Amino acid sequence: MNALDKYEPVIGLEVHVQLATRSKIFSDSSAAFGAEPNSATDPVCLGLPGTLPVLNRAAVESAIRFGLAVGANIRRRSRYARKHYFYPDLPKGFQISQYDEPLCEGGAISFRIKDQPRQVRLTRIHMEEDAGKNLHAAAGASFVDYNRAGVPLCEVVSEPDVRSAEEASEYMRAVRTLVRFLGISDGNMEEGSLRCDANVSLRLRGETKFGTKAELKNINSFKNVRDAIEHEIGRQAALLDRGARVVQESRLWDAARGVSVAMRSKEQAHDYRYFPEPDLPPLAVDEAWLARARASLPELPEERFKRYTTESGLTPQDAGVLVSERDIADYFDAVVAASKTAGAATAGVPVAKKVANWVLNEVLARIDDARKLGSPDLPVSPSALAELVDLVEDGTLSGKLGKDVFARMWQDGRRAAEIVKTESVSQVSDAGVIEAACQKVIAANPDEVARYKAGKVQVIGFLVGAVMKETGGKANPKTVNEILKRLL
Repeated sequence: MNALDKYEPVIGLEVHVQLATRSKIFSDSSAAFGAEPNSATDPVCLGLPGTLPVLNRAAVESAIRFGLAVGANIRRRSRYARKHYFYPDLPKGFQISQYDEPLCEGGAISFRIKDQPRQVRLTRIHMEEDAGKNLHAAAGASFVDYNRAGVPLCEVVSEPDVRSAEEASEYMRAVRTLVRFLGISDGNMEEGSLRCDANVSLRLRGETKFGTKAELKNINSFKNVRDAIEHEIGRQAALLDRGARVVQESRLWDAARGVSVAMRSKEQAHDYRYFPEPDLPPLAVDEAWLARARASLPELPEERFKRYTTESGLTPQDAGVLVSERDIADYFDAVVAASKTAGAATAGVPVAKKVANWVLNEVLARIDDARKLGSPDLPVSPSALAELVDLVEDGTLSGKLGKDVFARMWQDGRRAAEIVKTESVSQVSDAGVIEAACQKVIAANPDEVARYKAGKVQVIGFLVGAVMKETGGKANPKTVNEILKRLL
């Protein structure tokens, strides 16, 4: 029997989002990734005696915008606390975090699985500083890099609403998409900007009481989230099936071996000896600050998805790709806005849908990072693509010629109208020229003509292709169809 037939997984996620500020949360050292080890440090983040933290306002503003975007309640008064534990990467012996008065409470992350809407409730979003990084050498020596110590984080704590490894992975993708849309984090999991702890427990299907949970720590890719949770579900199910009990503990995921290993018994809140941070005053957020943050929010991914699938007539699949990155969605919207025909429809297909096809099939196929769509050096700007789309829609270019012109635009940065004018690549719509080509094709293919007249109407596609070849791909396909059917 499959474990999921007997047991229901209950999963809560704690996602750590590194905020994209220039400096750290309580000091002015650089928060940038990739500096030489221990070069981006200062007395505050190292916890040297006599130092005092100063709160980074930009980090708070990012956290407020995040909270507003997920519909959380922003506390008008929150405070910081010291979370005590002893580990080499924590130089002060405590981490400044938030405990009983977090900045954001409630809210939800919305996303889709197989085009079905899903929502996971949030318990809280609180701010904290990151720890350093332990590096373990093969020979047994260990090193500590404190560059990351003091980097600002938002910890996003979900309710135990997730019910599968796939759902957990899609939830993580939704968080990453949202923080990148907001511009508050780059979401680079390979650099540690987005990390996840997963609390996993099982209960018999039909029961409401939670089972004992194990926490999987510091999972740093969507694949690892899925694999680690699937493995943990199987591990716990095997324990329960043989009458053993699940131990509440923290476990590390070993992606190379595909197994998790016990790390330590799971701490409770009292183990951390939380108490209010004495060197920081309570954080007060007034209505004016909230209003400015609310006004700065962009159109969010799920809002755009709804607009694309209703107003623009896109399929859920196409809309899902467009909203996966803000730069893709912004590029698409800019092309539609610049096009003279995007509000119309040809052959019953909205031109906005055709714009989406150009973006998805031609533009995205030529870039390796969606963020390049926001670059002023992009070979084909939104206005340039809009001009090309309009030339195809008004019949100046066929779809095939349009793709050829796009390739030249991408290669040398020229506009479509210039290429059409200087290289004579416009579509042939002269009925006399096309009819002569049709007559030639009909004369050269008597067998296909006979099959068409016998009722095999699909043969028209072969004959249209032959006419397009005869005209070098420049004939207007609609006109070709009309003339062939008349002649036949």
